[in-house]
Amino acid sequence: MRIVKVPLGSRSYDIKIGPGLLGRVGIDCARLKLGRRCAIITDTNVGRRYAKPVFESLVQADFEPSLVVVPAGETAKSLKSVQTCYDRLASSRIERKSFIVALGGGVVGDLAGFVAATYLRGLPFVQVPTTLLAQVDSSVGGKVGVNLKAGKNLVGAFFQPQLVLCDLSTLETLPHREFRAGLAEVIKYGIIYDAKLFAQLERDLPKLLEREPRILAGVVARCCEIKARVVGKDETENGLRAILNFGHTVGHALESVSSYGKFLHGEAISIGQVAAAHLSADILKMPARDVARITNLFQRAGLPICTRMNATQHRRIFGAMRLDKKVSGGQIKFVLAKGIGKVRWGQRVSDTMVHRVLNTVVNRTS
Repeated sequence: MRIVKVPLGSRSYDIKIGPGLLGRVGIDCARLKLGRRCAIITDTNVGRRYAKPVFESLVQADFEPSLVVVPAGETAKSLKSVQTCYDRLASSRIERKSFIVALGGGVVGDLAGFVAATYLRGLPFVQVPTTLLAQVDSSVGGKVGVNLKAGKNLVGAFFQPQLVLCDLSTLETLPHREFRAGLAEVIKYGIIYDAKLFAQLERDLPKLLEREPRILAGVVARCCEIKARVVGKDETENGLRAILNFGHTVGHALESVSSYGKFLHGEAISIGQVAAAHLSADILKMPARDVARITNLFQRAGLPICTRMNATQHRRIFGAMRLDKKVSGGQIKFVLAKGIGKVRWGQRVSDTMVHRVLNTVVNRTS
């Protein structure tokens, strides 16, 4: 098992990475000295497969767990689901010394974390991510929240977990589409921070797609190390942490205008990162060879680099981008790259340039 520490002073916590960790959830939670009552929040898909071993592990560690199940999919990341969770926590007599276990992918982690941050003015919670995307990104760093019709993650908080348990065994049963979507965040870390990681992904992608255990464990651990280092320096995104949003401004807009149904998050930010690479070439003079390497790696990973939308959706993309959390003074700010492994945040981009790049990655249909 590998352990990565997120350095946040008295709120520091461990990310544990390895196979077979679901059966240790109870033992690891016991070490945190939390209250006996707890609630597992999961979704219908993950719950069928993994709720039982986590529930039993907690019971064996002398906890009193209850189970809260929400529908699977991005649409569950809503205030309606938050209300459902609140009601279930109340009926289960969850108290201030109780805690929440978030069992699932990014949607469950964000939703359960937001519920934990707000119920009884804050309950401890533990992240147990079961998808590649959640293990390398959304479960780490304390960003929790839900979507509105107007845009993604517009309601939320910074609320750190007590512990993150990344059971690599859960990735063995992850559908191919979900696994590939997670690779979009993995590739992002190479672009924004680690040119050596990017080169390794180019070299080892076939083995990674086959989920070769040694390669997979190393890549997950390296991504967690990068995010832990960034979050440790800038927890609430006043500067450096913004680099983690590379490709997300366009990606979130694509998710929003398609009503969170057409794309998985990783698919949307794959397109968004290709768009950001083109903007980087125009504004920061990123070398053409780096744009080509980025585009090629997403394609090899089986991820989209462009999409087609009807005229109405195409018009709405720019409006959705203007509702993004990173807009300041009415100005859309981008994370752009000078080259692979070197990025700058807070970059102003003219509306004309944004529209031109959108026309590159979003083709209009009638």
